[in-house]
Amino acid sequence: MTNWNDVIKWANNGSPQPPKRVEKTDAEWKQELSPEQYQIARKKGTERAYTGEYCEAHTPGKYACICCGTILFDSKLQFKSGSGWPSFTEPYADNVIKHEKDSSFGMVRVEAMCNVCDAHLGHVFPDGPEPTGLRYCINSASIKLVEERKS
Repeated sequence: MTNWNDVIKWANNGSPQPPKRVEKTDAEWKQELSPEQYQIARKKGTERAYTGEYCEAHTPGKYACICCGTILFDSKLQFKSGSGWPSFTEPYADNVIKHEKDSSFGMVRVEAMCNVCDAHLGHVFPDGPEPTGLRYCINSASIKLVEERKS
């Protein structure tokens, strides 16, 4: 189970090896993504609070990277944070999220990125619910829901 000490260690020393790598040119990303997805996922933008498609979603499934399709989060670990963005207590696996120190806008935060393709997802904070105490605050434009199939 991921915790804040893990996040800080990875942000300072590098995240675990990704399961694979996906690399494309900026032109290829621009062609494959909507303008909003491109601005957020590839240029480290953010969507306005409470406007994202998955902010209030409760559909069972897994959330994948909008760029490369890597499964990043499980809906079972999504919670209502009141932050205005979809929030999760931990990633689907330790090696699917890259954690990097972010000192932009006069703040020090930990950026959460797809470890496979480097897409910007959002940030992680140490103010989430137990058992991890983490809040992965993620842009809806950076992820897509893969719904669970009913048997």
